[in-house]
Amino acid sequence: MLHVESLRLEFGGVVALRDVTFTVEKDEFFAILGPNGAGKTSLFNCLSGLVRPAGSIKVDGTELIGRKPHEIADLGIARTFQNLGLFGSMTVAENILVGSHLQIRGGALSAAFRWPATFSSERRARARADELMELMGLREYRDLVVETLPYGIRKRVEIAKAVASGPQLLLLDEPVAGMNHEETEAFVDFVLELKQRLGLTIVMIEHDVAMVMRIADRILALDFGETIGLGTPDQIQRNERVIAAYLGTVDGSQTPALLSMEEATSE
Repeated sequence: MLHVESLRLEFGGVVALRDVTFTVEKDEFFAILGPNGAGKTSLFNCLSGLVRPAGSIKVDGTELIGRKPHEIADLGIARTFQNLGLFGSMTVAENILVGSHLQIRGGALSAAFRWPATFSSERRARARADELMELMGLREYRDLVVETLPYGIRKRVEIAKAVASGPQLLLLDEPVAGMNHEETEAFVDFVLELKQRLGLTIVMIEHDVAMVMRIADRILALDFGETIGLGTPDQIQRNERVIAAYLGTVDGSQTPALLSMEEATSE
């Protein structure tokens, strides 16, 4: 579904991404790991059209590089942001409806005159918003203003808002950052349910190594903008370059197992 080849991104003399290549299959849960500054968010910015790298990014054979963010959204790609892209003074339902704008036909004139096509698409958007609130456990918060809600609930709203656009490919940028263990477990359950029910392909950036190892089909590991590992969780756990990137070395040799890596990142 997604094919990234020889991706390179530079800011002046700083190389943020260097010849990154990988593929993501349809229905896959693909994760991106790496220490701070590894290039993870830069990669997402390339995928969503916020920056223009060298190389190639194709979704179902369509080249993304050179397209604007709204054009990429039209191709069925949605993204969440680490710092949340919500409207704090609006309700949960209103925020999710904002995400449905691609599904609503017509403009200001047709909306003002309540033309049938616009009215029908609005009704479908509201029904979809209700369905997403049910799936994400948000129904009880439907009419509450977002800025009054706990952080973990707002994270769920962010996901529902992105999914409301009807994507095939969902990009999640550190979705459990700032959550406690119970919130993280609940969040994982909601996302896996969404993936199964809606047939989503998911690419996720995350620092919670133990959680990633549990739910990802495959993992891309980055460090200083370069690929240091690509494979299944089991393969990544035994990748010495990945272990060294997280833990450094002990007496000049790499730590032999990711168990130590998980313990270090959870402390």
